[in-house]
Amino acid sequence: MGNKMTSQVEKTKAIVVGAGQRGFGYAHFQQCKPEEFQVIAVADPKEYQRRQLQRLCDIPDDMAFEDWREIAERGKFADCVVICTLDQHHKDPAIAFARRGYHILLEKPMATNEEDCREIVRVCKENNVFLTVCHVLRYTPWVKKITEIIDSGAIGKVVNIQHLEPVGYWHFAHSYVRGNWHKESKSSSSLLGKCCHDVDLVCHWMGDRKCQSVSSFGHLSHFNKESKPKNAASRCLDCPREVESQCPYSAVKIYIENGVKSFNKGWPVSVLTSGPPDIENVTEALRTGPYGRCVYDLDNDVMSQQVVNMQFSDGATASLSMIAFTGSVCTREVNVFGTKGEIRYKDGQPCVLQVDFVTGQRYHHKLESEHKGPLSGHGGADYCLMEHFQQALYEKDFSKIQTGAEETLASHLVTFAAEKARKENRVVTINEDMSFS
Repeated sequence: MGNKMTSQVEKTKAIVVGAGQRGFGYAHFQQCKPEEFQVIAVADPKEYQRRQLQRLCDIPDDMAFEDWREIAERGKFADCVVICTLDQHHKDPAIAFARRGYHILLEKPMATNEEDCREIVRVCKENNVFLTVCHVLRYTPWVKKITEIIDSGAIGKVVNIQHLEPVGYWHFAHSYVRGNWHKESKSSSSLLGKCCHDVDLVCHWMGDRKCQSVSSFGHLSHFNKESKPKNAASRCLDCPREVESQCPYSAVKIYIENGVKSFNKGWPVSVLTSGPPDIENVTEALRTGPYGRCVYDLDNDVMSQQVVNMQFSDGATASLSMIAFTGSVCTREVNVFGTKGEIRYKDGQPCVLQVDFVTGQRYHHKLESEHKGPLSGHGGADYCLMEHFQQALYEKDFSKIQTGAEETLASHLVTFAAEKARKENRVVTINEDMSFS
């Protein structure tokens, strides 16, 4: 599509709601395709984040808002809205903008409970609005290659998938102990917040087969008062040096020594303050905010490790494991077992391994180059997602988007079923009408 479009073609006009890490990142698509895509308005309650996105996209002051409701109350003046608010604040803007007729790119998860997800889908359908959920992993080179091999029939019929999500010890502490996702009642379960991506991939690779039953077990390990080292303080800045230096979760290490002092002012340091992430602001944030508190003193309640077992309509099975305590961060591992072969891959490797049972051959499928521009997140998948979304709107060909309303709802329901199974210590059945029993 990019070669067909000219400067005379009207740009796709977008509004960004939520100018944090994800919203600011997606807005960079304007830099990648300035002749095709333009962010014309932004809403965010934090002035620093709002101003950053204004400067990036050259948005005038009269199109920058503290509250997205000010935009939704106006008549429709853009083609789409990119919603990147916190998880628990997805539903209201999604429904409001859908009723105004805006097509929607919605950060994952769609919403934090089953009822809200169903309502978002219903309202989008009633208003003929196209909803895309940001399951960006679908667009990574390794996922696309695994999908290509499965769809080719080269490994026969898939009978089992094993999937591992190693969150990373400091990443889990940052996001799920100290951060916005530390408490389920204030956001979502760690399985939904971190691994709806991964449940979606498993369901995607199983093709037309539906997940019929789910079981799950999980636990919150280590990040509790019982594990707190003797003599540790309630804040890392106040902790005795002999204790703090031996703690892998020290905020001093994560945000100062390995952060601003190492010239890293991006994520995770960038989310600590409402101003520039310099040494003064970061130190103040650790002195007064949640990211400086001891990981053993908080009210976090989300699982630090969890396993999910799934059975699909023809008897195929899958297992997903999420674990906080890993040195690598989000370097997913997947094994796909078929009747004629298998696929093995670990994120970061240059090739996907395919084993052919018929010939005994082992094939190393080289991955395509990743996008290296300003939207290089998730191995370039952030760029690919935005490109597909923009193309779908321009060409009115919504088949270009893989994670639309119905498919995303189906995989989200598997995640909600897994949480229900864990909490009730039983196997949950997903019925044909998508209800649970």
